[in-house]
Amino acid sequence: MMRFQCSQLVIDRIDPLVQPGVAPSTHLHQIVGGNSFNTTMTAIEYDPATTSTCTSCDYSEDFSNYWTANLYFRARNGTYKRVPQMVNLGLNGKEGVTVYYIPPYDGKSKVTAFPKGFRMLVGDAGLRTKDGMQKQICHRCFSNKQQDPFGGAPCTGDDTVDLPKKQCGGGIRTTITFPTCWDGKNIDSPSHKEHVAYPSSGSFESGGPCPSTHPVKLPQLMYEVMWDTTVFSDKNLWPADGSQPFVYSMGDGTGYGQHGDYVFGWKDGVLQKALDARCSGNACKSLKTQTSSLATQCAKGQVVKEPVNDWLTELPGGPTVTF
Repeated sequence: MMRFQCSQLVIDRIDPLVQPGVAPSTHLHQIVGGNSFNTTMTAIEYDPATTSTCTSCDYSEDFSNYWTANLYFRARNGTYKRVPQMVNLGLNGKEGVTVYYIPPYDGKSKVTAFPKGFRMLVGDAGLRTKDGMQKQICHRCFSNKQQDPFGGAPCTGDDTVDLPKKQCGGGIRTTITFPTCWDGKNIDSPSHKEHVAYPSSGSFESGGPCPSTHPVKLPQLMYEVMWDTTVFSDKNLWPADGSQPFVYSMGDGTGYGQHGDYVFGWKDGVLQKALDARCSGNACKSLKTQTSSLATQCAKGQVVKEPVNDWLTELPGGPTVTF
């Protein structure tokens, strides 16, 4: 599988998929990838592969944009502080997202790379209960910073779909996994979900077949975000009743509203070449890579200029907080 670091490009309150052209959008996101990310990114017309001049990802020909909600800590006094991200094991950079492109595990089945202009969304920022959640969005509570035990399939074992209700000595990992079947026609859809689907039976990993309505098998796209909650380990900062104090930037203290957005932006033909070669990790003989020092230099300023890293009296945008 391809597994690589995309360092943080910017933290901003814009969302070209759900609220195109709107600034500020309703809640804050962290964005990684190509530096052409903006409020309006019309499919095909706005191609990150040709409009970006740099990328914060290890693969230097990947100008895609990947974005998720931010996590905040709510202290006992009611103020909020952004939770920083750790770089995943074996990778280098600063904060951001670990991105995976995973072919079927049988080692033989061919998958089709996402086409130019493709975009999709997984999860629902408005959810506050488990009902209606999409598959394979979950949290892992690490007992130590070595992330031991490390590895194994996400959303298994003690992983939870909601935010962990206990203190995690090594931080919290969020895993966000996208559908793997495409209708073969539409690069987007009204909710950014209808043009993709999950296997009709079994799972992508087990080679489950795609439904007849969505017959084209895509690689499994997955994000991991490593939240360094250990900087808030002082129990005197936590709520007096000991309840979990973390809240996503859309006001979600449950964790059910975690979501991920994707806009494809690889250079023409590059991702298919990588999938056909079954590239692994963050280095591939047939692809161009860049050092973490170059990747972390790729950044851009906020469109919506507001503090996001200070201790704040409310979340950016002031959403109602639900626990």
